[in-house]
Amino acid sequence: MIDYLPSPGYVVFVCCWALTGIGAGIYLLRREAPYGRYSSDKWGPMISNKLAWLLMEATVLVTFLIWIPLRTFPWRSPAGVMVLLFLLHYVHRSFVYPFMIRTKGKKMPVVIMLSAMLFNTVNGSLLGIWFTAFNHYPDNTFFTPSFITGLLLFLAGMFINWWSDYQLIHLRKKNETGYKIPQAGLFKYISSPNLAGEIIEWGGFALLTWSLPALAFFIWTCANLVPRAMANHRWYQQQFPEYPANRKALLPFIW
Repeated sequence: MIDYLPSPGYVVFVCCWALTGIGAGIYLLRREAPYGRYSSDKWGPMISNKLAWLLMEATVLVTFLIWIPLRTFPWRSPAGVMVLLFLLHYVHRSFVYPFMIRTKGKKMPVVIMLSAMLFNTVNGSLLGIWFTAFNHYPDNTFFTPSFITGLLLFLAGMFINWWSDYQLIHLRKKNETGYKIPQAGLFKYISSPNLAGEIIEWGGFALLTWSLPALAFFIWTCANLVPRAMANHRWYQQQFPEYPANRKALLPFIW
């Protein structure tokens, strides 16, 4: 699929970054990241939850696009489609999602926002460099099994992620900040379909791009979201005695 390979230094860095993600995932299995329902001022100064989401997610767009030659990039090529899919996710995450969430008065530790910005800077840069300097996807990439399957997974995961996020958002009325048990859609089967959708989405992206940095990004996605889904499942069970006993954490009917 790709007839031009990245430099050894780039490969080594991406592999080290992926291994760091595995280490982070192991740590997060033991301790919840302090944002959202787990937010705590014990981690230092706090910042508005909405502003933090905007800043840390927009970081990906900046650090990704800074590498892309916008005027000369082959937008109608397989690489162009891949880049547009990536931008679609992060434009929504940066400039739509933060203004929809109903978290009035809630805050996030600044250190968490900064760590997310660092994470997004590295991932955005590695992918931006890949699409600009190292990849040469032939036109027949559109018809390969990996591209078609990856595209379908990406779109399905994005739909599940957005749909589930909107269901969570609309559980709260305006100016409400408390938590309720979600009952609709895939929430009937798992506690965090929004996180499951995002995992599917970036797994699909790694498959359709068939690239090392996208695989590393997928590893980091799992490292962040699998422990988060497990923590959310435990939290619901602890906070709500009536929480459905047959509901799983991340995989319907299984786990």
